[in-house]
Amino acid sequence: MLNWAFSFLVLALIAAVFGFGGIAAGASEIAKILFFVFLVMFIVSFVINSTRGKPTI
Repeated sequence: MLNWAFSFLVLALIAAVFGFGGIAAGASEIAKILFFVFLVMFIVSFVINSTRGKPTI
């Protein structure tokens, strides 16, 4: 999912360089949403794994 967020970020930057304001805004919003979804999933996964008591490597 982080790859998708990065892809939309790159798309937003390219669109901004060429002056496509609507496309750049849309792609940057999608990148933000995917990044925060990834961040929440990471935190939930970290908390669940730490409460189970599994040893970390």
